[in-house]
Amino acid sequence: MTVIFSKKCELALQAVLFLSIKDREKIFNAAEVSAELKVPKEFVSKMLQILTDSGIVGSRKGKNGGFFLNKHPKDIRLIDIVEAIDGRSVFENCVLGFPGCSNENPCPVHNTWGKLRDQALKMLTAETLEDLRDKTKRKISNL
Repeated sequence: MTVIFSKKCELALQAVLFLSIKDREKIFNAAEVSAELKVPKEFVSKMLQILTDSGIVGSRKGKNGGFFLNKHPKDIRLIDIVEAIDGRSVFENCVLGFPGCSNENPCPVHNTWGKLRDQALKMLTAETLEDLRDKTKRKISNL
């Protein structure tokens, strides 16, 4: 588990990265995605439905239905997925959960965390699924 993302967000990122390396004409059902990623099908199905509602993923109902990327991988940034699942609060709220944490009234890790948080946000905003294609292929093939 990561420090800043929920387990749901981690899985959503993995599912979208999985879809990004596949043929855009092919549709994958939740069982196929969960088998490839080795995670529970119900969890995958729920995350893909949320991502469908956000417009990142498309879906087709029926016997041959499933999920597919609704946009080209070059048009999807990692931050889009994070926002759809966890929102931006992790980049705006105190990492320790202290109310009123600010530059004027910092928590014990405010300055250090602020730098890390800003770097993470910058990376998530800069990286597209297309940028991560080769690394994603290698990672998923080794699962």
